[in-house]
Amino acid sequence: MQQEFVKVAEVGELTPGQMRLVSVGSQRILLCNYGGDIYAVENSCTHEQGRLDRGLFYEHEVVCPLHAASFDVRTGEVITPPAMAGLTVYQVKVEGDTILIGPSSE
Repeated sequence: MQQEFVKVAEVGELTPGQMRLVSVGSQRILLCNYGGDIYAVENSCTHEQGRLDRGLFYEHEVVCPLHAASFDVRTGEVITPPAMAGLTVYQVKVEGDTILIGPSSE
């Protein structure tokens, strides 16, 4: 992943309760707006690589459409199995109306 922050969206494109798939290089990243705060996690479920952007997003939880594994978008931690490993979480900065994604927090 890149070492610098990259513009991926505008704040107005992602209202609270919404998620949006973006690409940064070859990475597919899921942006989630929880309570006005923007979080960014990998878009692939760690159980069987289901596309999380096709799942459900409620409060701080994203649910995989394949087997209902769920994750906390704030931390990447597994909430509900069958997934055992958490998601990669990316750094997010909001500058004015611009959403930027940086390197993973790991």
